[in-house]
Amino acid sequence: MHHEKRSLGFYILAAFFALFVLFLYGPLSAILILSFQGPDGGLTFPLNGVSLHWFGNLFERQAVGDFGASFTRSLSLGLMVMVVTVVVSLLAGLAFRRRFKGASALFYLSVASLVVPSIIVSLGIGVVFQQLGLRPAWYSSAFGAHLTWTLPFGVLIMFAVFNRFSPAYEEAARDLGASSWQTFRHVLLPMIAPSLIGVGLFGFSLSYDEFARTLMTAGTYNTLPLEIYGMTTNVTTPVLYALGTVTTLFSFTIILLALAVIMILRRRSARMG
Repeated sequence: MHHEKRSLGFYILAAFFALFVLFLYGPLSAILILSFQGPDGGLTFPLNGVSLHWFGNLFERQAVGDFGASFTRSLSLGLMVMVVTVVVSLLAGLAFRRRFKGASALFYLSVASLVVPSIIVSLGIGVVFQQLGLRPAWYSSAFGAHLTWTLPFGVLIMFAVFNRFSPAYEEAARDLGASSWQTFRHVLLPMIAPSLIGVGLFGFSLSYDEFARTLMTAGTYNTLPLEIYGMTTNVTTPVLYALGTVTTLFSFTIILLALAVIMILRRRSARMG
């Protein structure tokens, strides 16, 4: 009887998970299919032929806007945010391993931006730039706005990593005559490298598709999320679906590459161990 109850609970959880996956990826699958509409196809089913017409039309600036440049800006901004998030989160994690005066206040200040509405942060940064006589731009004000979103997550992740990290490895390295830099480079860094890659992927993903904190800080030139939002108001062809397909495949590719690197690092670490 106990086995039957467990089996029933398992199937209920499995069905719930299947519904969750369907709800999560159902709209993406519809966009993926509709992006292959024929030249005379519309925005709804049924398909009117199958072609790559709208993918070719995607890069025509006169038809859908400056998609190529907006993608380049979002990619550059995401990489900038990723690098800073990884470096600052690592330094913060190392610093908070030791207690110091004001640590609690500094911690709460660093994560306070998570509870502030994103549009308020964007508006505040935009107003500050204007008051200082500076022109908001994607590489300056938007860059800072994105960091207020990615850094708290990165810091929290590194705190969790270092809370589970035993200092015995570092103490052993020092007992064997390793310097502080050698201990960090050859002992600590290889062990936390997968976590740093995760922080970097998290920072890049949050920045790459951030809309609210970019709205008031991007300045004259749109990032990709702003460009997509602008397209929804004036594009009435499946080219919008083609854009969704391309950006989704790009995002999944980045995630798969990051997972592959993490697996390689873990296998290398296991071999060394």
